[in-house]
Amino acid sequence: MNHYALIPAAGTGERLGGNIPKQYLPLRGKPMLFYSVQRLCASPRIKRVYVVLAHGDERFSQYDWRAFAGKLAPLYCGGATRAASVLNGLLAAKAEIAADDWVLVHDAARPCLNAELLEKLLNELCDDGVGGLLALPVADTLKRADSAERVLRTEPREQLWRAQTPQMFRYATLVRALQAMQNAQVTDEAGAIEGLGLQPRLVASDARNLKITHAQDLPLAELILNGMERA
Repeated sequence: MNHYALIPAAGTGERLGGNIPKQYLPLRGKPMLFYSVQRLCASPRIKRVYVVLAHGDERFSQYDWRAFAGKLAPLYCGGATRAASVLNGLLAAKAEIAADDWVLVHDAARPCLNAELLEKLLNELCDDGVGGLLALPVADTLKRADSAERVLRTEPREQLWRAQTPQMFRYATLVRALQAMQNAQVTDEAGAIEGLGLQPRLVASDARNLKITHAQDLPLAELILNGMERA
């Protein structure tokens, strides 16, 4: 069965601030999006990498993507939410992807995915009946706050995981799950799959696969990428 990847990159990254959409923020001299594209395109097991962009996106074409020619395909069909962008992208690519093919959805804002983690995900889910995602067990003590931002109680952290990406599911199942959850608040693909009554598998990741959310995350990502390059 074939593997395809999809990167939703139609958002504005409002929490990070600034006038540049987060996926295009400079990181080591390239747009942040470059690193997710590079990692997924480098895998010989992934047939094509789709990037879902906002309608009218004029920034993508300003960068040089020729290194990924033949494998990278931009789709200008982004939606108002992440889930809508993913669903729109899947439907736009339906002529190429078979119902039982695997689709890996990865964040443009997770530039530090390494080859070992990607290969681990592919290997551990290749025969899985549902699919799954990279995730990290919660190590910190968790506090629930009240409206005044005082501690209401301490929450148990046992069996709690922090969801990451890529998240990998069968094409037809993921489309059905996202269509069924269009009127719900779904923040990742696994949540939509859970809405079908299915249980995605958790594949242990590590903290280097961080998501860029705040400005202070950028220098940390640069350090990680520099370390990956030296390894």
